[in-house]
Amino acid sequence: MQVTRRRVQKSRPALLGRRISRRATLATACITAVAVATGTAFAATNQFGTDQVGQVTASGQVVSGDQYLDPYGSRLVVNDGKIMASRVSPDGSHLAASVADGDASLVVVDLKTGKVQQRVGTAKADDLHLAAGSVGQEAPVYSPDGSQLWLGQLDGYTRFTVNPDGSLANPVTVSIPADGAKHALASGAVFSADGATVYAAVNGQNRVVAINASTGAVEHSWTVGNAPRGIARVGQKLYVSNEGGRPATEDDDTLNSYGTQVPADLDTGATTTGTVSVIDLANTSAAVRSIDVGLHPTTLYVKNDVLFVTDTGTDEVSVVDTRRDKVVQTISTKPWPEASVGYEPTAVTLTEDGRLLITLGRANAVAVYRYTGAQEPVGYVGLLPTDYFPTDIATVGSKVVVSNTRGIDARRPNATGAHNTHDTTSSLTQFTLPSDREIRDQTAKVFRQNGWTNGSVRTAQGHKAKAVPVPARIGDPSTIKHVFLIVKENRTYDQLFGDMAKGNGDPALTQFGANVTPNQHALAEQFGLYDNTYDIGTNSAEGHNWLMQADDPEYTESSAGEYQRSYDTEDDALGHQRSGFLWTGAQAAGQDVRDFGEFHQFLTKPAAASWQNLYCDAKTMDATGQDTAYPLNSSSPIPSLNDVSVPGFPKFDLDVPDQYRYQIWKQDFEQNGPANLNMLWLSSDHTGGPASPAAQVADNDLATGKIVDEISHSEYWKDSAIFVVEDDSQAGLDHVDGHRAPVQVISPWAQHGTVDSHYYSQITMVRTIEQILGIQPMNQKDSAASPMTAAFTDKPDYTPFTAVPNRTSLTDGLKTLPSCGADVPGTVPNSRTAAAPAAPAPTTGQAPTTGQAPTTVAPPAAQQAVAAQWDAWKAKQRLTGPNAQPDFANPAQMNHLVWYQTHNWTTPYPGESEIHAPNDVPGAYLPSTENDG
Repeated sequence: MQVTRRRVQKSRPALLGRRISRRATLATACITAVAVATGTAFAATNQFGTDQVGQVTASGQVVSGDQYLDPYGSRLVVNDGKIMASRVSPDGSHLAASVADGDASLVVVDLKTGKVQQRVGTAKADDLHLAAGSVGQEAPVYSPDGSQLWLGQLDGYTRFTVNPDGSLANPVTVSIPADGAKHALASGAVFSADGATVYAAVNGQNRVVAINASTGAVEHSWTVGNAPRGIARVGQKLYVSNEGGRPATEDDDTLNSYGTQVPADLDTGATTTGTVSVIDLANTSAAVRSIDVGLHPTTLYVKNDVLFVTDTGTDEVSVVDTRRDKVVQTISTKPWPEASVGYEPTAVTLTEDGRLLITLGRANAVAVYRYTGAQEPVGYVGLLPTDYFPTDIATVGSKVVVSNTRGIDARRPNATGAHNTHDTTSSLTQFTLPSDREIRDQTAKVFRQNGWTNGSVRTAQGHKAKAVPVPARIGDPSTIKHVFLIVKENRTYDQLFGDMAKGNGDPALTQFGANVTPNQHALAEQFGLYDNTYDIGTNSAEGHNWLMQADDPEYTESSAGEYQRSYDTEDDALGHQRSGFLWTGAQAAGQDVRDFGEFHQFLTKPAAASWQNLYCDAKTMDATGQDTAYPLNSSSPIPSLNDVSVPGFPKFDLDVPDQYRYQIWKQDFEQNGPANLNMLWLSSDHTGGPASPAAQVADNDLATGKIVDEISHSEYWKDSAIFVVEDDSQAGLDHVDGHRAPVQVISPWAQHGTVDSHYYSQITMVRTIEQILGIQPMNQKDSAASPMTAAFTDKPDYTPFTAVPNRTSLTDGLKTLPSCGADVPGTVPNSRTAAAPAAPAPTTGQAPTTGQAPTTVAPPAAQQAVAAQWDAWKAKQRLTGPNAQPDFANPAQMNHLVWYQTHNWTTPYPGESEIHAPNDVPGAYLPSTENDG
């Protein structure tokens, strides 16, 4: 565990306060004035009613991030994945964009025709092929004469020749060797004035190099700050944004980021410094100087010797006078007065008529300011709406071009007729800057689309309020004292609940219906079915952040093309917002916390702790009450979480059955009782472990049922609420949207027996927990969210839940049975177990429905060879063992394997006509966490 404890830095907030100039105060005042004037009296996220993701309404298209999309100007949807970053060619005719999570690594858009002209990547259908598909955080860069384009990748750059028609040719690899375990992670680049040299930020090695543009030879290297990212040249000086700030000193508290200890806060886990390095090109041996800026400096933009720095982590833009190398103004980019965190400025441009445009990634907007000079206060004009997560902006004549990382979200056309979170899109939006009056009108629209409203965050007034389940004011009493957040892995609504006729499901897509998940079906019958609730992230790297931070910070968004630096960001300080986590907010509110595996990074266990042995050990623990015979140790690199964690509860590892996790939790619960906030990670429903997919999901379902049974039969039931949620829903298809997930709200105070079709999301769930426990929202996303008040009632029903037996054998699919014998479905899991409810009628696309689900059978003879290829593929996917990693496996391949297994190798994947070998899967180009996402 890479944590260094040193003297706590208490001076940083004060320094930040002093650094913000009078001009920044004026800018903030302007923003507040316009926000109030343009109508923050709009409804928050309860405005969605029963709208569904993907639906186009009068307010725009609904997306799973509690927002509507209706951009200003024209839109080009790019169906090739997420745009990570983009650059306009010197002549303004083309735009080159690095993309990820799609069928290319780079696309070239002809700005005259508004169409994608060329796709470059590793897929068979690409126009031009690359040896590797990874892409860095920053944009590809054109040479000054437009004849070359350089794309940052894992171990260097790919250099292209640019043809007269703007297309690319002749890819040449320019290697930057790894430094031990640290890849180059090539990021921003800039050319010398004569085009002979490329100055490149080597993000993974904390240095900048000078590369001969013709030969690719590295001719010089400078050590800079942590995680160099953006780079700009002004005359004979280079400026480099260091997202991880300055190098640590002996007086700093530090946390790990890609093998480097960076200055960080041990409670919030976030970095505490941000810097811009200054390199003197006229004297290459001169010491590199440093300028202090805000947190997470990312993009650099230069105009007329003025450097603009997007301080993404502090929601500001630093303005640097490059003649003095001094910050002369700090521009606030916080348009909604009720929240000061989470707008995430990502890019800057300056128009010829003196208007400064700043993209706000998490607000889906461009902020417009009047700018007259580096030291003159900017004048805030307002906001223009964009598509989902704008990441780059440029002017081409009178036109403004915005690149949007997520476009219209996961709505890319595919052959299945359904949706998956990896059906990602991106987009370009273009417009001519309108009048100030029109911008003010559009500002009101941005407020509506984000749900920014006056009074969204109300705190207790000091008078004694009546206790209700979800208080209207933070700090008012709740009838609920104990919250349990159970986090699971990767399933869509249709995969589990598509067989429930009373909900909006598609049974043809149901892989784990009532025969596999009888407890979750019984819970849905007793406590309600939620058929319009959404996860937000594409994958686990994003999903756990949304649950623990109510955001997926820009660092993780921009890392999707190259997750080598970090995937799940538990062990990377750069992935954490300055306002902390759900658990730190609970602690600040005076609530106690207990964590069981969630947001953990490390796991050690005895060599004998196989799935089979842990399964038998769980049965022994259940029968005797004795401790485990195989003590495990799970931990987090974040001290504030480690302090409240139960180390014996294991993090993700598919060699650990959830029955074992349940027993570890049960022993702690019965010995110590619950905390106010209890977080549990049950991960077997990820699938890919030793047992069959159905067995693993059944294991997860039974553990969930037993946990609810235990709580509901305890003295704590009367004032408890249990939220069951997937971290993401990427591992299947859903007919409404790939982000729609199986969510459950379980409590005496929850509505019973209903079908709730209100729009909810992970953010609204987090906000509900915050309201119950008196936690201040973490950022503008959960500040704007509406609590799930409709899911609760003030007339409690204290009827407990009794777990039902599994119908699918938990040992199905094992090649080696456990010493305690095979699991027999229907075995009583505890003394209170109810009889299993009747199975639903068979539905199209499922295995025949009986009282007991069928066990795995050998693949048909015609498919045995391809099944063997899949076995060999699965063995390489880090699904088990000490290096187990969620989502290491290619998502398209993993989904196909699970589909084949759950259909006993007799049914092709939806939209396909045959069962494919691993390398023949459509979408097998999608990256895994091994290299580019």
